[in-house]
Amino acid sequence: MIKAIRRFYNYYFSPEKDLVRRLRRLLGFTPAYLRIFKLAFHHKSNNDGNNKSPYGNQNNERLEYLGDAVLGTIVAEYLYKKYPTGDEGFLTKMRSKIVKRKSLNEIGFNMGLDEILSTYNNTRIAKSMLGNAVEALVGAVYVEQGYKKTTKFIVDRMLRNYVDVEGLENFDDNYKSQLLEHCQKNGQKVDYEILKRFKQDKRDRFRVAVTVNGRRLAVGEDFNKKSAEQLASRRALQSMGLNQAKARV
Repeated sequence: MIKAIRRFYNYYFSPEKDLVRRLRRLLGFTPAYLRIFKLAFHHKSNNDGNNKSPYGNQNNERLEYLGDAVLGTIVAEYLYKKYPTGDEGFLTKMRSKIVKRKSLNEIGFNMGLDEILSTYNNTRIAKSMLGNAVEALVGAVYVEQGYKKTTKFIVDRMLRNYVDVEGLENFDDNYKSQLLEHCQKNGQKVDYEILKRFKQDKRDRFRVAVTVNGRRLAVGEDFNKKSAEQLASRRALQSMGLNQAKARV
């Protein structure tokens, strides 16, 4: 009863009813506890000495942590039921393709989370913030709605709308794995080296080189080491004239 009253108030009388109605279209329900959903879009980059946010030093990292775990479990359960004959290796790879950072960033963009992030953050919206917001939003849904309704949100509102699950079955964009496999078959040694680690937009950024038999083939740069290695590997594959799958979500 209390939740129903709060939802009625939020939808019709809240000073932020425009956000509430946007969230309703996105989530499929009207949030009762609006504060936790607003917190889901509050990135840690806002937390500095001049921060005047009503959340103080709070940000969406705790919700992101929770949402990451919940999302991984629900996607695993979804794939387990969808592919009754799929082995552990296949299911693990499929889950990784769906919940990896690049995929979540794309899902967040297609959901329009960049617009909400722009409203509640006084910093430049980086692509990685979109994936973080997706996980934090899942965490917020879980806190308010519980496991069953969060499953419905993820399956009906995220996977079916924004992920081509069948298309991912034969798609591989793990460029590092492709490069290592190719070089191992041909007796070649692959090494990765961090050329530089520096700050950009208050975040760590990595520049990584990949060498094959001691010869540098490519360099990649991104906000985390693994992504930089993937980018360098993709460019190395290109320089070697090897075919690659195009990115797809």
